[in-house]
Amino acid sequence: MIVGVFSPESGEDKMDLKLAGTCGLVMAGTRGLGFAAAKALAGEGVRLVLVGRDASIGQAAAAEIGGHASFIRGDLSDADFRAGLPSLAEQALNGPIGILITNAGGPPTGAFHEQPLDAWRRAYELNVFGHIDIAQRLVPGMTERGFGRVVNITSFVAKEPYPNMSLSNSVRAALHGAMASLSKEVAGRGVTVNNVMPGIMDTGALERVIDARAAMHGSDATTVRAAMAAEIPMGRLGTANDFGPVCAFLCSPLADYITGQSIAVDGGLIHGMS
Repeated sequence: MIVGVFSPESGEDKMDLKLAGTCGLVMAGTRGLGFAAAKALAGEGVRLVLVGRDASIGQAAAAEIGGHASFIRGDLSDADFRAGLPSLAEQALNGPIGILITNAGGPPTGAFHEQPLDAWRRAYELNVFGHIDIAQRLVPGMTERGFGRVVNITSFVAKEPYPNMSLSNSVRAALHGAMASLSKEVAGRGVTVNNVMPGIMDTGALERVIDARAAMHGSDATTVRAAMAAEIPMGRLGTANDFGPVCAFLCSPLADYITGQSIAVDGGLIHGMS
C-alpha cells in the first residue's frame, strides 16, 4: 500500500518511499542529472556516496546534500579505480550498497564518419564497460541480501537516435542490451535493473550539444535552444526536478515489480509507442 504523508508546513503530500537508511552509490553524481537523482534519494533518507572527477565540485555537492552524502573522486573510465570503488564506498557508508545509480558524461557529438575508432573505444569504455563493471562488482552482494536496485541514467537516443550524436546513439543502445540481460538473470532474487532515459534536459551537458548544432548550421545558441524546445510535445526542455524523483521511485520497495524497463523522462519526445 502506498502511504501519503501530509505535511502541514508545506501543504503538500509526500510519498514515503521506504528507503531510509539504505546505502547508495551514484556515479557522476556531483552535478546535472546524477546530482538530481542523488538529491531525491537523500530526501528519502538514503545514505550516499557521490562519485565525480572534480574534487571541488564533488565536495560542494556532498555539502549541499548534507549529512546523507559523502564524495569520492575518481573516473569511471579508469579500470583500477572501478576495481577499488566498491570497498571504498562501503567503508565510507559503513554498510553494504543496496542502490547503484550508473551515470557518465555522454561521448562527443559528431556524425558517424567523423568519429575515429579510438573515439568509439573511449565511448564504450566510459558509457558501457564502466557501467557493466560496477554492476558486476555490486550486484552479487545485492542478490545475497535479497534486495538491490540498479538504475542506469542513459538517454532517449537509445530509442530515438538523434542527429550528430552517432557515438551516444550507439553506446546507449549497447548498455540497454547488457542491462536487459542482467535484469532477467536477477529478477527473482530481489534485485531490479532499469534504465531512465532523459530527453533534452536543460543541464550543463546540453550546452555542448547546442554549441555543436549551432556551429553545424551556422546559427546561434538561443535559436538552437528554442528549436530544441519546439521539438518536444510539452514545449519546453526538461529540468533536473523532472528527473530525480523518477530515479528515486525506481529504487524503492514500491517499485518491486518494475524491472528490465527503459523509462523516458522526455516530455513526449520519443515518437514510438513504447
